Amino acid sequence: MAKEEKKEEKPAETVYRIPLRDAYGKHSPKKSIKAVKVVREFLGKHNKGKDVKISVGLNDFICSRGRPKPPRSVRVKAVVEGDKVTAELAE
Repeated sequence: MAKEEKKEEKPAETVYRIPLRDAYGKHSPKKSIKAVKVVREFLGKHNKGKDVKISVGLNDFICSRGRPKPPRSVRVKAVVEGDKVTAELAE
């Protein structure tokens, strides 16, 4: 029998627009913290990933207007490698 060649799988990349309306249910100082949790939950649910990492650029964008006023939605590029999901800010 011939050896089966293992194909190198490229990481899957998908762009999502994530609404952060759930973060606005919290009182003012905790909204951006909740927004980051919403992003993690969304990506974990849609990519079946257990380990979701948020990039520094995405975190800075969510906190750019301060902790009390995160953006209403954010475009995220999700890179999936196995059960790891890395979230970056989409351009």
